[in-house]
Amino acid sequence: MSQHPTPEIFDSWDSLEGMARISLPRNARTVRSLGHWSLAWLGEQAPGFFLAVGLAYLANSGADWIGRTLLDSHVNPISGIPLAIAMGIVLCNTVGIPATFQEGLRSCMRPLQRLAIMLLGWRLSLGVVGGIGLQALPVALATITAALIIIPWMGARAGLSRRLATLIAVGTSICGVSAIMATAPVIDAEEGEVSYAVACVAIFGMLAMLLYPFIVPWLLGNDQLAIGIFFGTAIHDTGQVTGAALAYQQAHHAPAVLNTATVVKIMRNLSMAAVIPMMAGLYQRGRGGHAKSRPRHQILPPFVVGFLLLTIVRTIGDTSSRAFGFVDHESWVQFLGSMDHASTWLLTVVMAAVGLSTSFDSLKRLGWRPFFVGLSAAVTVGAVGFGMIKLLGAIRG
Repeated sequence: MSQHPTPEIFDSWDSLEGMARISLPRNARTVRSLGHWSLAWLGEQAPGFFLAVGLAYLANSGADWIGRTLLDSHVNPISGIPLAIAMGIVLCNTVGIPATFQEGLRSCMRPLQRLAIMLLGWRLSLGVVGGIGLQALPVALATITAALIIIPWMGARAGLSRRLATLIAVGTSICGVSAIMATAPVIDAEEGEVSYAVACVAIFGMLAMLLYPFIVPWLLGNDQLAIGIFFGTAIHDTGQVTGAALAYQQAHHAPAVLNTATVVKIMRNLSMAAVIPMMAGLYQRGRGGHAKSRPRHQILPPFVVGFLLLTIVRTIGDTSSRAFGFVDHESWVQFLGSMDHASTWLLTVVMAAVGLSTSFDSLKRLGWRPFFVGLSAAVTVGAVGFGMIKLLGAIRG
């Protein structure tokens, strides 16, 4: 017989007579369970998050190197935003992104994007928001109305289902994926129709985000207000609008463009509260039924409320020489600058995640008819927005 015990012998020690079974106290078990869940969540999120962060850092560094070294320019005309998206798309469609990274990338594109947009509220006071909103309101109303009328008509001519055409219309006219997800249940949309509509909005919104920052100088000159209104009305999703405006801001040092585009896009988001019940009522009336209702948080996204609340806080902080009575002016300005830098960096990370999640296979799955309607929708809102801006400019001039 062996003189040394085997490892298996220790497995039975807790069953020997007189050996007490040791168990953790309830509080300790709760802490252990919470800690285990936290580590598991971190393990799911970390790979994709740090991949997006690393790509964003490389894109910003690469843009700076191109602008200052190759172009020898003191004012960097190259933005890290489109570079991050392009690098992500190349990586996704050549090397491929393993499933391990997908969960973290999804979190970058949804919760992290919402946080970044909320932080943009620190940039604006209520007075600025109100002034921009009044000037942009006619353009926003025109683009929303045109999209809601023209796109379903195009969808019917292309042979799309009424539900799919409605989803593409609300996604294009209001706020992209959020509007689609809020509208789908009230019109009984099928899962495949939701997927097609989301793909249309994501693809053409991303193309607009990449192209418009280079096109608008030829269309609208250097009018920052007009360019911001155009971005805010002609691009679909909130993240895409802020991405395009941020790219233009970085290339042209035009912060007013990002401020204006964000406010106009928030206005479009707020229109969900009226447009989605209206579209549901029209759809159900056509079927002889009654419109379904949606919870308020799905009609009015929480990040929109957060943006408005931070704008109110910014307004209160700006009303006196010492913000809230105890923060000196210099510290307040430094804090606002830090929040601006944080939102800019987070949006770059979000755009890197968008690129890393963009596969050309989605274009193949889309089919030509939804592709045609999605393209027509993007062109429609862009053309109507541009036309209204030029018309209002001519009237005021």
